[in-house]
Amino acid sequence: MSKFIVFKHYVDRLPAPVRGVLLMALAAAMFVCMHAIIRDLGKNAELHPFEIAFFRSFLGLFVLAPLLIRQRFQPLRTNNMKLLFLRGAVNAAAMLMFFYGLSITPLAEATALGFTAPLFATLLAMLFLGEVVRIRRWIAILIGFAGTLVIIQPGVTDVGLGPILILSATIVWSFALIIIKFLTRTESSVTITVYASVFLSPITLVAASFFWRWPTVEEAGWLCLIAVLGTIAQISMNQSLKLADASVVLPVDFSKLIWAAFIGFFIFDELPDLYTWIGGAMIFVSTTYIAVRESRLKKQAVPSSDKASG
Repeated sequence: MSKFIVFKHYVDRLPAPVRGVLLMALAAAMFVCMHAIIRDLGKNAELHPFEIAFFRSFLGLFVLAPLLIRQRFQPLRTNNMKLLFLRGAVNAAAMLMFFYGLSITPLAEATALGFTAPLFATLLAMLFLGEVVRIRRWIAILIGFAGTLVIIQPGVTDVGLGPILILSATIVWSFALIIIKFLTRTESSVTITVYASVFLSPITLVAASFFWRWPTVEEAGWLCLIAVLGTIAQISMNQSLKLADASVVLPVDFSKLIWAAFIGFFIFDELPDLYTWIGGAMIFVSTTYIAVRESRLKKQAVPSSDKASG
């Protein structure tokens, strides 16, 4: 315990951007490890992906429980229950499609396609939030979608069900991101995260009930690990973005593809082809540019609003 305290003290003394980079690297590794376990359970253990999705949501509540107790259940207070439920329903649909797609798609390919979510979210923000997308971000969006075509190669190879489900999940998830943008105006990140699990659990349970098989003791252990990895990864990513600018930490997120290639090769005997690397890089560069551009525009808007109020 004393060694942990010393280590934490040393880490806390690091500059905020460095801690942000380290947390984003940790989140990237944890997300890919979680996806690898999901793929292994769905592919080799024959535990249906819908059931895995349920346990990921349900057990996540137990991971969050200490935080709720520490805050005396204050995050449960909200006036946006309907919007939180809508977020949970949309999130559930995205999770079910993603988990099923992950079980039948090579890990690196699924990871690369998962980078497209910010592209769809940008388009939806333009449609529903009235955000202005100018020429440079339009070019970034087009480059990102071109990277998607490089990966799946429609017309050259048969596009399987897995990539279609992964892309469908990212589109649906982008709707959830828009809802989250609305919620962040009045709700804390803890409230949003807790209610996501609260509403995800019963919805995914209904889907899982059609394919239910009680997990073995070993599988239950892996399911618990999925919940822990997913929850810690989410918290680490959010904290990373609080500590440092998006331009500093987002490039580290590309390490997901490196981790996915490494784990996919040694565990699943999957070797990503050149098209996956090229397409993944194109998608990642475009989404990173969009995120950095939005961050800079927000910073520019703050001084102008201060002048207006003064």
